[in-house]
Amino acid sequence: MNKKVFIVPHDFTSVANIALEHAIATARPLGAAVHLLHVVSKDSQIKEATEKLESVIQQYAKESVEIIPTVRIGSIFEDIGEYAAEHSAELIFMGTHGAHGWQHITGSHALKVVTSSTVPFIIVQERAVKSTGYDSIVVPMDLHKETKQKLSIVASLAKYFNSKVHVVTPDESDEFLRHQVESNIVFSQRFFKDRGIEMTSAIVSNSGFDKEVVKYAVSVDADLIAIMNLNRNSFLSAITANYEQYIITNDALIPTLIVNPIEIGNSQSSMFSM
Repeated sequence: MNKKVFIVPHDFTSVANIALEHAIATARPLGAAVHLLHVVSKDSQIKEATEKLESVIQQYAKESVEIIPTVRIGSIFEDIGEYAAEHSAELIFMGTHGAHGWQHITGSHALKVVTSSTVPFIIVQERAVKSTGYDSIVVPMDLHKETKQKLSIVASLAKYFNSKVHVVTPDESDEFLRHQVESNIVFSQRFFKDRGIEMTSAIVSNSGFDKEVVKYAVSVDADLIAIMNLNRNSFLSAITANYEQYIITNDALIPTLIVNPIEIGNSQSSMFSM
């Protein structure tokens, strides 16, 4: 059985170290390897970057997790996806500095990294990971059928960390939509119960659902919010118009798991396939 691989794009900032710490905490119970990736624009930068990555690795030498440094020439926005594909990576941990940093660090080009990859991303801000990992995971469930796909990934993480899952749904006044919401809750309850995972559910206001999700996440001391990128071909418009941006850059600094929908019939296997 091949060793599982996680990737951390590292730019030698403190938030990149935090992303690495999240990756280490997740990798430890799985015996996974963490690949530190730094991309330079020319040959002359390779030596210095390699030395810096080795220095970062030394800081985490006692973590009992294999950390592999890689320096590549190219564009970080293109090479993350390529590197993930080459190594069959199963999670990418990336740091950002809040709303301003999200625009500055990623911009329209880096958003392509998220949208072009079938590999889920965990976007972290300046918030350290607990020694026990993700004890509490909040899962917003709307009426898009694709949102159910993220449950498998959430369930896998919850099994590793013995997490409690909190499903949050919008309060719909329309009777038909309310029935769909209730069906989603029942589906989630059965899904997690079958896997031995504790789950709670909550219905919050449909007005400002993004803010209500974060508020609820704070109330349950959540360590992770799992969202679905439902507009992967034009994620830039989705991230600015919908609740994704607010959740990713939330003021509570709660990390966000971003999952791209997988087309039906896609047979790609991973640690997250249930």
